[in-house]
Amino acid sequence: MPDVTMMLEATGALGAAGGLGYAKHRAPRVYWSLVGLPAVVGRLTFTYRATMDVCGLTVQPSRLRAFMTRNVARREVQPVPPRIRRIRGTSTGLRVTLRLPAGLEPADVIASSERLRHAWGVHSVTVVETRPGFVELRMTGYDVLRRVRMPRRATPHDMVVPVALREDGTAFERDYRKAPMALTLGANASGKSMYQRNLIKGLARLPVALAGIDCKRGVEQSAFAPRLSALATTPDDAASLLAVLVAEMEDRFDLLSAHGVSDVWELPEHLRPVPVVVLVDEVAELFLISSRKDEERRERIVTALIRLAQMARAAGIYLEICGQRFGSDLGKGATMLRAQLTGRVVHRVNDKQTAEMGLADVAPDAVQVATLIPMERPGTAVAADSSGGWSKIRTPHTTRDEVIAICREHAHLVPGLPALDPFRPPVPAEPSAPVPSLLKPFPATD
Repeated sequence: MPDVTMMLEATGALGAAGGLGYAKHRAPRVYWSLVGLPAVVGRLTFTYRATMDVCGLTVQPSRLRAFMTRNVARREVQPVPPRIRRIRGTSTGLRVTLRLPAGLEPADVIASSERLRHAWGVHSVTVVETRPGFVELRMTGYDVLRRVRMPRRATPHDMVVPVALREDGTAFERDYRKAPMALTLGANASGKSMYQRNLIKGLARLPVALAGIDCKRGVEQSAFAPRLSALATTPDDAASLLAVLVAEMEDRFDLLSAHGVSDVWELPEHLRPVPVVVLVDEVAELFLISSRKDEERRERIVTALIRLAQMARAAGIYLEICGQRFGSDLGKGATMLRAQLTGRVVHRVNDKQTAEMGLADVAPDAVQVATLIPMERPGTAVAADSSGGWSKIRTPHTTRDEVIAICREHAHLVPGLPALDPFRPPVPAEPSAPVPSLLKPFPATD
């Protein structure tokens, strides 16, 4: 009987261990909540002071504190680490709010983030300054980018569109009020099209006008025609559409001047013109020329893009430019245009120079990260802006049919802009049910 009991206990222990091992790889959220989170909290609690001391994140106490510790408390005077103000567990990691002592700054904690990651056994540590004197350690217990699941609260609102998931488990949002112009770079099959699909999927639900420029004869954007206010599929059409957008921008400036404001968002809601988002796919097609007669068209396109990038923010017109490369090798005006694009998203690239085109002038520390994105992880990218901050993100997989369905569902949100009516794409009929084939299958052969 004791042998049977021992066998049952051993079998139960092995089953539990096997279940935890399975959950660690197949259900990482469950494993983190049951095992990982308690273990990390315990490790953090018992090793916090020693870890901070080893990482150089302590300062010498003030003279008064040292005197009170030595003569009143009768204890040895020790260096002072950041004070823990709050510990909060999440389904993907841990949030720890720290109050920095005098003498430490957020940059000191950021420089030690890799040491903290290894010391506490978490997947990543991101340091965010919440307010002066306070930082938040955002730890992730596992690789959240391996299988992307967007937070439930990540929904489009105002001019903010959740597009991807950050490495710290939060949503990466494309905020057109903060970063009105953006550039997305990446090699073939790196995830640029998926990023644009998620962007259109979110924008389609907002009261905005979408103008597409897809010089690949519209193979990417024509399917989203029910929600597009304009679509240009050739360089000649793109030149005409951009000229109309420049004229629309100037008309809006007249409206702003008449009401004594400097931004469309300062106008009363009933007078505010609808925002316009211009989606440019493969921007290199607008710069390249095959003969001398194309030079004049190229000059018009480049001039219009630069004018929009420099001034259109106040008029509520925003640029979203995608391409594989975007540097001085495209010709005159490319570098000047790139300098106006505040938001940067760089997917996997084929060479370091391409990563430098997108990141070197805003977040040089992120260039190396962009060059190390593996091919088997499409949709992974580095997002940065002019503030110097950057984060690793990954776009969730979204099928083309899902985006088409969203565009059809919200087709009624297409605003009335008479200037864009000549460029309104024809809306294809809804696909009918597949017709069953009348052909008999070939008999199986050995």
